[in-house]
Amino acid sequence: MTDTSLNTRVPAIRTIAMPADANANGDIFGGWVLAQMDLAGGVTAHRRVGGRTATVAIDAMNFHLPVFIGDEVSCYAEIVRIGRTSIAVKVETFATRFNSGETVKVTEGLFTYVAIDENRKPRPVPRG
Repeated sequence: MTDTSLNTRVPAIRTIAMPADANANGDIFGGWVLAQMDLAGGVTAHRRVGGRTATVAIDAMNFHLPVFIGDEVSCYAEIVRIGRTSIAVKVETFATRFNSGETVKVTEGLFTYVAIDENRKPRPVPRG
């Protein structure tokens, strides 16, 4: 179940799932995966906004398959909406299995970030 479009996309982040991130059965905690996705979306929002952002919502979060110890986890992020002070980023996460090399989609979600100024108040997202 490999997504061939991944060959032309660059992940926002890539990491390895480690034993400290797993439960007793060897499955990676969903919260760890969620944190990686938030980092990927946050990096993407920061680049577009040109400054600080804060996560304000996570919508439509779906876990499709588990992540296992040793899997290479890649999060791909795409801006799907820009508002006056907010930016919505779709994040898809794929795991390349440690033992087989197979790449599978494990999660996806929609993250909303707000651009904030030096006083931690919302500020307009720059146009362009």
